[in-house]
Amino acid sequence: MIRAYVYYNGILAGYLLKNRHRYVFLYDRNYAASKNSSIALNLPKAKRVFTSANLFPFFQGLLPEGANKKFYCRQLNINPKDKFSMLLGLAQNETIGPVTVRSAP
Repeated sequence: MIRAYVYYNGILAGYLLKNRHRYVFLYDRNYAASKNSSIALNLPKAKRVFTSANLFPFFQGLLPEGANKKFYCRQLNINPKDKFSMLLGLAQNETIGPVTVRSAP
């Protein structure tokens, strides 16, 4: 299982996990209990655990497309079909908005 740490305005908000068959997003207990907002409308804090066969649309929205996707994948030596690796490689700093995704806390 691969794990990514999801931050909202620099605060640990949750964990994105991937195994061979599914993705799981899980809010951190402290973040879920806080007054901070959900990271996305379709990932409300009222429900703490989310599962999907595909990468959640919110996280896909953080990824580049077209020529930018090809450029970054070539530069970082990432398979363009590996969205999780792209997310880890690109969503650490280069996101629009308050959410970042990192491979280590």
